[in-house]
Amino acid sequence: MHLGALPYRSLQVGLSGEAVDRYVNEWTIALTDVTTTVQTIHDLLRAGDEQAAALLLPTELPYPLPAQTAASVAACPA
Repeated sequence: MHLGALPYRSLQVGLSGEAVDRYVNEWTIALTDVTTTVQTIHDLLRAGDEQAAALLLPTELPYPLPAQTAASVAACPA
């Protein structure tokens, strides 16, 4: 919430070619405008209410990887 470093690493994967078309036309099933929620989180943080702001954040879960894939990218256990 404070734009600092997180205690874990993440991997960003880029798509190209057919995967982009499928992502846009098939795999994306919904878009949600979170502008109001983010503005509320910002206001709560400015007011010093970090606990209330944290309750508005979505739950992030590690993406499950097969053991061989996790080992090949040096992923930490979830």
